[in-house]
Amino acid sequence: MVKYRKKTKIRKLDSITCDDKAYVGLDVHKRSIHGAVRINGKQISTFVMPAKKDAVIKTLEPLAAGLEKIVYEAGPTGYSLARSLQEIGWPIEVIAPGKIPKEANQGSKSDRLDCKKLAEFAEKNLLKAVAIPTEQEEADRQLTRLRDHLKKKDKRTKQQIKSFLLQHGLKEPNGLSNWSQCGIDELAELELNSELRFVLDIFLEELKDLKNHLKITHNRIKQIAKAERFEKKIALLKTHPGVGPQTSIKFLTEVYQPGRFTEYTQVARYTGLAPRVRQSGEKRREGPLIKAGQAPLRCMLIQAAWAWVRYDPHAAMVYRRLLKNTGKTQKAITGIARRLAVDLWCMLMRNEVFRTAAV
Repeated sequence: MVKYRKKTKIRKLDSITCDDKAYVGLDVHKRSIHGAVRINGKQISTFVMPAKKDAVIKTLEPLAAGLEKIVYEAGPTGYSLARSLQEIGWPIEVIAPGKIPKEANQGSKSDRLDCKKLAEFAEKNLLKAVAIPTEQEEADRQLTRLRDHLKKKDKRTKQQIKSFLLQHGLKEPNGLSNWSQCGIDELAELELNSELRFVLDIFLEELKDLKNHLKITHNRIKQIAKAERFEKKIALLKTHPGVGPQTSIKFLTEVYQPGRFTEYTQVARYTGLAPRVRQSGEKRREGPLIKAGQAPLRCMLIQAAWAWVRYDPHAAMVYRRLLKNTGKTQKAITGIARRLAVDLWCMLMRNEVFRTAAV
């Protein structure tokens, strides 16, 4: 086994063998990567390198024989580094930041300390890894999220226009309640001074551009829904009452690699539809939803849940029971949405169409 001193630099560890166990923690940023190495239970070195895949591979090459695990936090830098290390067969994990153990009394914080903690926690198997999507899975997910971002911008622009009218004492056109083209045309014909006219025209131009971008994005999503990787799965999910093509493609892109979940409770937590439970002795309290998952997916599942209740007598019966127990429509429909998410996951895992429960 390799012999080392505390100040040994990583480039000197060329005699490491498969009998050694090396753990590497990385703190990845836009321009630099801080790293820490632990070998056989001891902290060996820390280092800083450029945020380039080749630099990471070259720096960690001496440890290749004894590498047990390389970890870094999920964040804005994405998964490209993880996929590059996977291609050469190195054990890489991307860690969920919210699941990293934290001290009750936190002291100093720096990139160097963060990567040292990651390496230590990796060695003790205290970290929770997230699934690393393939390049295609990440691209598909980004496309459906683009539609969500555009819809959010569209809503914000409409709110800005209404605030503009209110601020300057201008009456809203009749068609503005549902944003009909007639109402928008009336806005374009309002008599205003030159400065206010300029501001409103910019808002209307932005609204028009967002409308066009949404249409193009929606058409692009419809195109990929017909691709071989999605076509059969979407047809399968659409057999569930209340689930249409938009909900199907959103679920498939967000809940990618469904086989990574081993039980339905994991799906509920991943989608953010599981309640936060507090139990002590005989007292048990279910609080608000766990802050997890994508809000647009959760909203889409809740909308689909309303349609399910409307079309399926058994789902309507379960909804009424939940409503009676909770006394709140929001909690009851969230329970139905949770069942919907679990149903879709089970259908994918079993490759079975939806079967209506007996009433």
